[in-house]
Amino acid sequence: MKAAYDPRISGIYLHIEPLNCGWGKVEEIRRHILDFKKSGKFIVAYAPACGEKEYYLGCACEQLYAPPSAYFALFGLTVQASFLGGVLEKAGIEPQVQRIGKYKSAGDQLTRKNMSEENCEMLTALLDDIYGNWLDKISFTTGKKREEIENFINEGVFQVERLKEGGWITDIKYDDEVMSMLKERLGLKADKNLPIVDYRKYSKVRKWTLGLSGGKEQIAVIRASGSISRVRSPLSVPSSGIIGEQFIEKIRSVRDSKRYKAVIIRIDSPGGDALASDLMWREIKLLAASKPVIASMADVAASGGYYMAMAAATIVAENLTLTGSIGVVTGKFNLGKLYEKIGFNKEIISRGRFAELTAAEQRPFRPDEAELFAKSAQNAYKQFRDKAAFSRSMPVDKMEEVAQGRVWTGKDAASRGLVDTIGGLSKAVAIAKQKANIPEDRQVNLVELSRPSPTLPEILSGIGNSLVGVDRTLKELLQDLTSSDGVQARMDGIMFQKLEGSSFTNPVFTLIKDYLSSL
Repeated sequence: MKAAYDPRISGIYLHIEPLNCGWGKVEEIRRHILDFKKSGKFIVAYAPACGEKEYYLGCACEQLYAPPSAYFALFGLTVQASFLGGVLEKAGIEPQVQRIGKYKSAGDQLTRKNMSEENCEMLTALLDDIYGNWLDKISFTTGKKREEIENFINEGVFQVERLKEGGWITDIKYDDEVMSMLKERLGLKADKNLPIVDYRKYSKVRKWTLGLSGGKEQIAVIRASGSISRVRSPLSVPSSGIIGEQFIEKIRSVRDSKRYKAVIIRIDSPGGDALASDLMWREIKLLAASKPVIASMADVAASGGYYMAMAAATIVAENLTLTGSIGVVTGKFNLGKLYEKIGFNKEIISRGRFAELTAAEQRPFRPDEAELFAKSAQNAYKQFRDKAAFSRSMPVDKMEEVAQGRVWTGKDAASRGLVDTIGGLSKAVAIAKQKANIPEDRQVNLVELSRPSPTLPEILSGIGNSLVGVDRTLKELLQDLTSSDGVQARMDGIMFQKLEGSSFTNPVFTLIKDYLSSL
């Protein structure tokens, strides 16, 4: 926005490198590219390595260049799911999982050896939405017919020369050649350096210097990125994920402040601790009773991430935001056979019928324990589903149809009442202004109250591991299993039951890990 209005900026030279974000963010970046083009200034892209996401952005620019050695991989999209059921079986580990919602597929990674019909149905629908959107948008920006694009992809073209011949890129040029071309375009002599300001430096330019701030009204922006925990673990990385107690403090401070006319909660989370999600939902709900609260969802707002969003008065999502996953997965590991293999024994003396429910990982659930565990999971699901129905002003039976642990794209979620409107952060700002009775043409100050830096595995955990082709390896799973905090596997936003006890000490887990590593 600043660059579009800044008279010192003639255009943008966009270097596109391989992207490590989801389709929601890609969609929003593309929208900003198209908005910038409306200013009449040029935006030229350079892509030395280009897949579907990178091309999605590059073809939206005025021109797209690539070097002769560029690596282009426009071969189509895939989804994949990994299954550890066979590995754990060989290791003597039996996951005992309660899954509420036929589409809640997170536990499948531990229990199954192949994809369920329901998971296949859900992933196929998501893939069709994402691929169809990609074809439509590429067709719109390149002027090529959808059939032509599909035929090109199915040819398996990787030669840069073919890309130029077919009009998929503007020309083949090295970076220095593109910069020389830009100098000519700006009327600069060949011996003059191209006057460039990089993004990091330009982002520090204050809007008021361009006459873009002006308004006194302030809108708070609270970012909620990564997996959800209730309290910070001693082992957690600083500024990693959403810490419920810290998030709640921030929400309360905004609620008590008269400075902010509205609040935007920017959510990019696959979920996490169910209790933390509910506590944050309550605080957001209380905040929404005092001032307008808009949820703006980025790449993913599923399970606990959606739990947070549904407390807001209005939910905004991108067309391809992964959202929903209203369901529950919980369980424990039966390590009896593994203990037998490695010669480890554990005996428990207990009082109380269900005292060993989560302590006895050396044996499976007894029938009465399994029944209690199932009822507990079902109760958690009903609370989630009913709260979602209440928040979205939807009958419970109607919510049940779109819940069941199913993940939707933002577009499909909007058509089913889980999302109010499609758009990015700028759309959320416009709605917040309207709700706060701020004139549409009046500038507001967006006050960022948090800028967390979630790790990539956090963003890709939960539903993400099935949707973006990033597999959780056995080593990563073992890191969960061998944490000194107890056995804790975060699957699709619902935390596996912690199993605590004297047997779960680091020396024992070292033995387990060594055994599994030898398989």
